[in-house]
Amino acid sequence: MRVLFIGDIVGKAGRCAVEHLLKRIVKDDEIDFVIANGENAAGGMGITPTIALEIFKMGVHVLTSGNHVWAKKEVIPFLDEEPRLLRPANYPSQVQGRGVGTFELKNGEKITVANLEGRVFMKTLECPFRVGERIIEEVHHKTPVIIFDFHAEATSEKVALGRFLNGKASAVLGTHTHVQTADEKILGHGTAYITDVGMTGPMASVIGVREDVALERFLTQVPRKFDVATDEIELQGVVIDINSKTGKSTGIQRRSVPLKERG
Repeated sequence: MRVLFIGDIVGKAGRCAVEHLLKRIVKDDEIDFVIANGENAAGGMGITPTIALEIFKMGVHVLTSGNHVWAKKEVIPFLDEEPRLLRPANYPSQVQGRGVGTFELKNGEKITVANLEGRVFMKTLECPFRVGERIIEEVHHKTPVIIFDFHAEATSEKVALGRFLNGKASAVLGTHTHVQTADEKILGHGTAYITDVGMTGPMASVIGVREDVALERFLTQVPRKFDVATDEIELQGVVIDINSKTGKSTGIQRRSVPLKERG
């Protein structure tokens, strides 16, 4: 099984990259299943039902999210209605939506996708380590292929979760910081890992935000609306090869495809 995980889609620029590049990547890399983090797809913060459905039509099978998933109020009821849009599983159980789902591929194979949020420099949520372990115990009878989007700020917390779930999950993939890291690897017991899969959107920016806006905020400390940049658009992510019978990963490769290269 070959899975493409697309890094955080940021605003219209990120959606444009997915629209124009995804089909070619899926064809060229022989992708079986596509996951993307979409928590910033609407104007750089949050996601709406309309935008989520648009991204599904582009060829993404499952959307994960993170702490910004709540930014657009219209998405709240949609989280209950749409099983393909996940919110972090370690929020309280009464919160709308779901943090894990098992999905069937065209060939009948199944894959479980789970979403967790970190706690270091972020909200005080239920322990992502314990929740991740519990998810694996609950779904392993459905399929051994289990992929985690770990939406976290601290690299240490991401590395620690990868080590904690090594051999239990097929992949632990970091999101949230929008900067693609160069530490992709297969851990000793068959878990694919990367600290951050990157960002899909404008690279001529400060993690997606217009450079002038971000710099003014840093220099003055005065709050200002974060406007999404528009230049040097790329689709970033990772391609993972997984043994669908054992759930062990055999390869992970970074992808960074400029929009200008579309053919």
